[in-house]
Amino acid sequence: MKPAASGTKARLAADLAAFAARIGHEFRNPDFLVRAVTHSSLSSATRPSNERLEFLGDRVLGLSIATALFQTDDRAAEGQLAPRFNALVRQETCAEVAREIGLGEVLKLGRSEMMSGGRRKEALLGDAMEAVIAAIYLDAGFEAARAVVLRLWGARIAAAGNLSRDAKSALQEWAQARGLPPPVYVEVGRSGPDHQPVFTVQAQLSSGETATGEAPGKRQAEQAAAAALMAQVGG
Repeated sequence: MKPAASGTKARLAADLAAFAARIGHEFRNPDFLVRAVTHSSLSSATRPSNERLEFLGDRVLGLSIATALFQTDDRAAEGQLAPRFNALVRQETCAEVAREIGLGEVLKLGRSEMMSGGRRKEALLGDAMEAVIAAIYLDAGFEAARAVVLRLWGARIAAAGNLSRDAKSALQEWAQARGLPPPVYVEVGRSGPDHQPVFTVQAQLSSGETATGEAPGKRQAEQAAAAALMAQVGG
């Protein structure tokens, strides 16, 4: 039994090393990466999960993306930067990046989570992506983490930076250029007090892509959703 366990450990180490190579970071302390890919379904007192790292990674990702957007378009107003930012740091985008780098393949999951398709779950992938960013930050500092974020999010940042002032018009033009009907906007949520509501709107394309936006006004939420969808489709 011991040789088999040793062999499993060696294969896992090789998988993680290959993953680290894909994201372009060599860990000085591999324990950070091991924790980042450990889901709570497999955690224990001696094997912490990646939940605390998710919290930290969300903030590191946010600062990295906000700085990149600020530097990419020095003429953009806050009202233009905010929806771009939201589109780039949302869970769905994090999950997309996670799939591109094969993060699901190296996740450490409990049996029940694994059997239920945990390696493909959007929420699980998005959270793990944030945890990996935190692991890099703890291992080598903010600049190292930011460099990885810029490398993995580069094309998306460029696409978001090219969004026009009127994201709804830009999305409609994008759809028409591809022979698609105009996007549809659906209010999917409303929160906050009556005198200060926050609207959540989903932008939908007939080809199946969707994205949501949140704002104090319904029209603003539609613009935010359109900007998020433009960033998603790479328009």
